[in-house]
Amino acid sequence: MPSLPRPGLLFVPDRSWFAVPRLADSNHGIRHNARVSFLAALLAEEYGLDDDDIAAVCAAGAVHDCRRRDDRTDPGHGQRAASWLRRHTVTVTTVLGCEVPEASLCRAAVAVALHDVPYDRFTEEQERAYRDAPHLVDVLKAADCLDRYRLPLQRWWPDLTRLRIPVPGWLPPAAFAFVVRSEQAGLDGASHRDALATACQTLTRAQ
Repeated sequence: MPSLPRPGLLFVPDRSWFAVPRLADSNHGIRHNARVSFLAALLAEEYGLDDDDIAAVCAAGAVHDCRRRDDRTDPGHGQRAASWLRRHTVTVTTVLGCEVPEASLCRAAVAVALHDVPYDRFTEEQERAYRDAPHLVDVLKAADCLDRYRLPLQRWWPDLTRLRIPVPGWLPPAAFAFVVRSEQAGLDGASHRDALATACQTLTRAQ
């Protein structure tokens, strides 16, 4: 059974944060954003980011798809979510339960703005923004990639060659199990928060 080497920080976004209410329960909805937040925090800790940036990328994961208008590619949804995060930092950090310095939140917003743009399609302006927050951008993109196990076709699952950071070997099987267990709990009638919490508990090795 795959497990996590340490507990992670579970941050479940609020339904009211989603631009299109029905998408809160969609493929890019509450459970997806919460799992990406959780995986981003684990990766940030793995790569030695400080506590402020760990909290910031956790917040970024929780909101990165909240401004989607549909469940397809929806170009620009990252930039819209970044703008929303900048306007609602107090709301987000209150739910997160900790204060996050403005500089870290600015880096989180950059990560959100760039998460839906492939590295090889960055404009000059986006490349400059990336250089201001490379670690958070790389971590958020990797976490978002790892939650692709939720997609119905195997050819859509994570392609780690598209990332700029290596992913530790224990994480892909844990990410897969996290998807399966949280989605199954949701199908069994658990609330989003309970489904995610149950999945986290079963994946976390006793410390």
